[in-house]
Amino acid sequence: MNKHTEPDHGDWGPFGRPIFDDPKSRHLKRVGVVDIGSNSVRLVVFDGAARSPAYFYNEKVMCGLGAGMTESGKLNPEGKRRALSAMKRFQMLAKGMELPFLTVVATAAMRDAEDGPAFQQELEQATGLKIHVIDGEEEARLSAQGVLLGWPGAYGLICDIGGSSMELAEIHDGKVGKRISSPLGPLKFKDMEGGAEARKEHIKTVIKGLADYMGSQNDRLFLVGGSWRAIARIDMERRNYPLHVLHEYRMDVQAVTDTIAFIETSDLEELRKACSISSARMDLVPYACEVLSRLIKTFKPKDIAVSSYGIREGMLYEQMPKEVRERDPLIEACRFAERKDARLPGFGRKLYKFVLPLFPDADAARLRIVRAACLLHDVSWRAHPDYRAEVCFDNSTRANLGGLKHSERVYLGLALLHRYRNRREGTHFEAMYGLLTEAKQTEAEILGKAMRLGAMLWMMDAGQDKVRLSWDAWTKRLCLHLSKDAAPLYGEVTESRFRSLSESLGALAADVEISTEEPEHDE
Repeated sequence: MNKHTEPDHGDWGPFGRPIFDDPKSRHLKRVGVVDIGSNSVRLVVFDGAARSPAYFYNEKVMCGLGAGMTESGKLNPEGKRRALSAMKRFQMLAKGMELPFLTVVATAAMRDAEDGPAFQQELEQATGLKIHVIDGEEEARLSAQGVLLGWPGAYGLICDIGGSSMELAEIHDGKVGKRISSPLGPLKFKDMEGGAEARKEHIKTVIKGLADYMGSQNDRLFLVGGSWRAIARIDMERRNYPLHVLHEYRMDVQAVTDTIAFIETSDLEELRKACSISSARMDLVPYACEVLSRLIKTFKPKDIAVSSYGIREGMLYEQMPKEVRERDPLIEACRFAERKDARLPGFGRKLYKFVLPLFPDADAARLRIVRAACLLHDVSWRAHPDYRAEVCFDNSTRANLGGLKHSERVYLGLALLHRYRNRREGTHFEAMYGLLTEAKQTEAEILGKAMRLGAMLWMMDAGQDKVRLSWDAWTKRLCLHLSKDAAPLYGEVTESRFRSLSESLGALAADVEISTEEPEHDE
């Protein structure tokens, strides 16, 4: 184990140049990153909103560079061949995508192997790319920053498991604290002498040392890495969980314990097929289970969350100016989608103002979901009308969005479904509705129907109060207020949508008031 030291790779990190040219910019120029790990080599190309970059391209090759290193001390020969082939392909893909540059980082296998420097040189000569081999502490720090990219203000313990190492880092107040690297990579256990008992004692000893250094870490445990994600997939299978999105998937200690027991008693090949896990990854899952079991017994986290964000995303977060970091990743992603795909970009802000009176008691967490829904209300307009509602639900629940719990994904999806459809029954998404209470399902329906109504009035300048809603929860009176010149917008279809919203609210009275005077304009 190595205790943390500060990074020393220049002002701009492995990128060697700034990727956020303007702190005020909301769009990220296409950025390519290659991560050479002990088990896999992956190319990710980011694009989209600066604060919430989307995956323009994502390809992984399971090379197994670190396989057999415990005995030989060298990189796996077949792994080297596959890694070199993958790097040549990635370089050509980058040229085809017209990426200005491709950044490459390598982790445990390359830094620990006797022939790591020689293979680094071979890769650089073959591709013309610079390979940045980072140490374990830097790996921990970047993984933690990747979590912060998706979870602003998150706190807890980050655990990033690779093929040949496992890193821990603490995060609090938007910053990375203590961090440490250990040799607990599952690839190293395959060839360990002494079998299960030797592994058990080794894992126990190493994790005790990690705990002694990291101290009490009883908050959330964030799991980063392919082996953890495979275990989470199996947990979903065991629980028959309806939403197969790994990012922000939550488990408690008991669920993890039950899933580990489930894996131990299952046919691994059948389980692998059922969960769509590669053979190379499934081979490591039993060893990863042994590590995770000891990890939760030692640190006793209050809950456990899976993060799909890690080193690659952490490299982006590293360069983000403070102004960019402070933006809400969910809202930024929705703003970007509206600008790119909506028929009337900018109307989402007006729609948010229109629906807001229906949510007088909503807290900030709920209001940000309402705001996100308003920004996304029209981005799927190109879908066929018969399927538009389902496309909206599918896009929002499965989209690459950070800062969004699974229950919030379903709430957002239901709201957007009701933007185009009165009833939610009869879809193949009904199993997911159970992730929300009946009250929250109704609230999402109200939001969707309010957006459906507001979209009928979108040609008017809502900022001048020509159209607005009012809702009195005590008397249960809903009113649609229209200025004199907006009155023609209240046609038969508008009336039908207004009545539908009234029914979902349980309104005792639903009125339309048309002003005889023009509203005063703000100076």
